[in-house]
Amino acid sequence: MELSTVILPDIQANKPKIPMNLTRVGVTNVKKLVAVKRKDKRPVMLISTFDIFVDLPSDRKGANLSRNFEAVDEVLEKAVNMPVYEIEQLCSDVALNLLVRHEYATRAEVHLKSEYVIKRESPATKMECQEVVEIFAEAKAGREEGGNINVTKLIGAEVVGMTACPCAQEIMTDNARKQLEEIGVENRKIAEFLHRVPMATHNQRGRGIISIEVASDDFIFLEKVISIIERSMSSSVFELLKRSDEAMVVQTAHKNPKFVEDCVRTMAHNVVKEFKDLPDDAIVTIKQINEESIHRHNAFAERVATMGELRKEISN
Repeated sequence: MELSTVILPDIQANKPKIPMNLTRVGVTNVKKLVAVKRKDKRPVMLISTFDIFVDLPSDRKGANLSRNFEAVDEVLEKAVNMPVYEIEQLCSDVALNLLVRHEYATRAEVHLKSEYVIKRESPATKMECQEVVEIFAEAKAGREEGGNINVTKLIGAEVVGMTACPCAQEIMTDNARKQLEEIGVENRKIAEFLHRVPMATHNQRGRGIISIEVASDDFIFLEKVISIIERSMSSSVFELLKRSDEAMVVQTAHKNPKFVEDCVRTMAHNVVKEFKDLPDDAIVTIKQINEESIHRHNAFAERVATMGELRKEISN
């Protein structure tokens, strides 16, 4: 006696009680191990978190979410045998795979976040240490008329640094000048002293963020993005410091005081300077968040613009 095959109903394909399009349906916080290969170096192993979405038309009750897991697994399995040099390209591959599997969808999004370890030296003693930065990538795939699929990708990083407040430092410098005048120090020596020894000010732990969105065939060098963010604050911070290192970090920051707005403008200037080959329609998002030490609030600044807009402004 042959057993008949039982076909389970596809509940997701039913019509919903309230027929309405949904912008994004998917799964979040999917953790995967990703190996990013590098030329002549060991691969970088990233424990990455994925958020994956498709849009949902009004005539479907739900999306087949299990297919999202299949899409991620399929692409990552291929990465074992095929070199993957860009996490943003990995996101693009998954987004394309999602549209193939979800034939009813017109858009797919993939977001990836991970921690990336970089090697650094302390500024004075040159001790080797490891620093952790947050990196992220996104891809968006959309069906166009005629069946073509357009893909854009985004790559970015968030780096922690240190800023010193210019306003409070100016107040302290003026106070030091008055005190030195009262004890009889001549103006020439006061000027020389204030030039050599930066005055006290309050500090902030800053978080600089840059993301760049480009077409699928453009490449962004992530290490360069990280370097730009680090150099745009008053000073870098380090996990491991001896006393001489601490003194150098503090002195470096206080000789280079910056407002939160200064950090964003410096990052924008360096992006234009160092990404000369990026097309004018690339979208750049720059943010700086400073966690104030003498206030309860944080300071924030942001600029969103195309590369063409930034080039035009900075060249003037």
